[in-house]
Amino acid sequence: MPKKSSGGGLTATQQAAKFLGVSVLAGAVLAGIALPAVGALGLAAKGSVESFDELPANLKTPPLSQRTTILDAEGDQIATVYSRDRTVVDLKNISPYMQKAIVAIEDSRFYQHGAVDLKGVLRALNKNAQSGGVSEGASTLTQQYVKNVFVEEAGDDPTKVAQATQQTIGRKIRELKYAIQVEEELGKKKILENYLNITFFGQQAYGVEAASQRYFSKRAKELTLPESAMLAGIVQSPSRYDPVNDEAEAVKRRNVVLERMAEVGDISRAEADEAKQAPLGLKVTQPKNGCITAVQGASFFCKYVERVFLSDPVFGKTKEERAKVWNQGGLTIRTTLEPQAQASVQDSLKDHVYKSDKVAAAATLVEPGTGKILAMGQSKPYGYGKNETEYNFSVNAAMGGSNFGFPTGSTFKPFVAAAALEQGKPVTQSYPAPYQMQYPETVQTCSGKPWVNDGRPKYKLENESETEVGPFALKEAMELSVNTYFVEMLGDIGMCPVVKMTDALGVVQGNGDKVPEVPSSMTLGSTGLSPLTMASAYAAFASRGMYCTPVAIESITQTVGGAKKSLEVPKSTCSRAMSEKTADSINTLLSGVTDSGTGKQAGLSGRANAGKTGTTDERKNAWFVGYTPNLSGAVWVGSASQKVKMTNISIGGTYHAQVYGGDTPGPIWRDAMTGALEGKEAPSFNLITIPSGEKDPKEDGRGDNGRGNGNDDGNNGDEGFIGGLVDGGTTGDTSGGITFPDNLFQGQGNGNGGNGGGGRG
Repeated sequence: MPKKSSGGGLTATQQAAKFLGVSVLAGAVLAGIALPAVGALGLAAKGSVESFDELPANLKTPPLSQRTTILDAEGDQIATVYSRDRTVVDLKNISPYMQKAIVAIEDSRFYQHGAVDLKGVLRALNKNAQSGGVSEGASTLTQQYVKNVFVEEAGDDPTKVAQATQQTIGRKIRELKYAIQVEEELGKKKILENYLNITFFGQQAYGVEAASQRYFSKRAKELTLPESAMLAGIVQSPSRYDPVNDEAEAVKRRNVVLERMAEVGDISRAEADEAKQAPLGLKVTQPKNGCITAVQGASFFCKYVERVFLSDPVFGKTKEERAKVWNQGGLTIRTTLEPQAQASVQDSLKDHVYKSDKVAAAATLVEPGTGKILAMGQSKPYGYGKNETEYNFSVNAAMGGSNFGFPTGSTFKPFVAAAALEQGKPVTQSYPAPYQMQYPETVQTCSGKPWVNDGRPKYKLENESETEVGPFALKEAMELSVNTYFVEMLGDIGMCPVVKMTDALGVVQGNGDKVPEVPSSMTLGSTGLSPLTMASAYAAFASRGMYCTPVAIESITQTVGGAKKSLEVPKSTCSRAMSEKTADSINTLLSGVTDSGTGKQAGLSGRANAGKTGTTDERKNAWFVGYTPNLSGAVWVGSASQKVKMTNISIGGTYHAQVYGGDTPGPIWRDAMTGALEGKEAPSFNLITIPSGEKDPKEDGRGDNGRGNGNDDGNNGDEGFIGGLVDGGTTGDTSGGITFPDNLFQGQGNGNGGNGGGGRG
């Protein structure tokens, strides 16, 4: 007895024999029933045997690309991203009506024939001969499935897609041989399941589950008879029979499917007639693809996760390998984003900065001791329209951020203090700290070749107010953000200890380069950094000296062919950046900043907190970076182009004669942290006792904050210090001698004078 295939057709050998026995007919089939002349038919048959035998025997089926779902730390969906909107389902989870409808309209003899339907070939040849053109094809559902495999394998490459769908003899021969193999190996039910999962249904929907959700907002297993008929009808021409854009045409096509189902006995005539009278009943769910659709303003965080995946070797050795996995999809990515913290950040940004303002604000929250990014947001939404941007101001350039980051001003000073304490300097260290001074003649560097103050005239700097005259001890100098004090400290210890400290804290410029060894960068924050970099570095103070690299991904599960597996994800690497004693000392110093110093307006109520303000030259950038023992955050306010001077400016509906780190980013940080920490424990710092002995600032007439106005200041130096040392003398809105358009970011070369872009409290 002849051996039957598992799907009821003939064996591979018998199929091949029949194929060769009807070479002329097969030639026509393989040419897509598109060869009108006898000569052409002869050409189609010629060489078919040789071509057929030379084809490889196994069809390599690529995993079907599916949507990727990105979740927050609590398992709620942030966004879905995909190159193909598809969710693979088992046949049991597809409505029986849908299964019958697709077979009836696409291949009604599917269960009676093998890989090729010879009766269908004869019928098609006859009709095409009568019409003189191509009025009917003869591809079986199995052949269509094979073609879809080729299309899937081609991905988004238009050349490969064209090759996979072109009407050539060679492609048809290959398609037929693989169809024979598929029939032999899979059987009819599995072929039908695969076909329904791979085929395109229009409106960006691949596979019947995605199509059911797109058009009817329901699962494929719930599809009714008329709904199933409509979807089955779309497959032949998704654009022509698109029910969203041409309902009348879709109804006509649906009714053709219903009529065919009645003809083959899948449904009764009465059922068909009743279904024809039903409205389409569309309940369209708009495609939501990509990070632009993310909830709670988490689009920038979502893109950060994507960039982590595409850049981290843990997901593949090469960029191409990582991209292939990402585009294949089927990933469920659980992230570190904490919904309460994210909502608080977005609410605070919205309350304090309007998206239509001349400047923008960005905020990032990080968990000390773990490196987990809990929130990331900014005032200008993700997008491509007016007052929108695709750039993530919170991260470095390689991860979608600014070209160089943004000058941090005096928020850099705690790194200098930590380096000095690690070198054995006492927490009571005092320096003369005059109102104005020249930079030291020389400052030691890591290379052993000292930096030389060879400016003509000598590079100099000054404090914001003429009343800021030392001597100062470290505590008061930190609270008042005294520029000359920290430059003297740098001259005392040299730059190498600061370099080692910033290296240990993961502090790099926005372009990924190390902070340059020049005094303005090493003390007054003239170098561009990102909020994520600053929040992560300050988190080391909160965790008593342990620095943890930032992480955004908790876990990833990948679904391939119905099977699930866990992928390895990047882990935070924690290392000791400084001693506990040094960290405790910095925490004590910075607690004074939020208690009675330049950051008083940012201080939190009812919990231990510390931080530092920063404002750069010409008020182009304002910062507040602060933390509690269990949360660290950085807020930047400024213009991406670095062309807006924040004087006589309205931000969030509030007028500012001059913007300070304490009065603009400070309140954003305060409100974001307050909401993020609501209901959370309020641990304390391990504060140290700092002996008093410095003179009372009130005796100098400086007031509680050294200025009498509670704001943070610095120096206005205008000697072109960074311009002369870093970028060939350029100043203002240039970097490395190159002028950037408004939609790019500077953050480098903005400095003037000894300050070089930083220095204000």
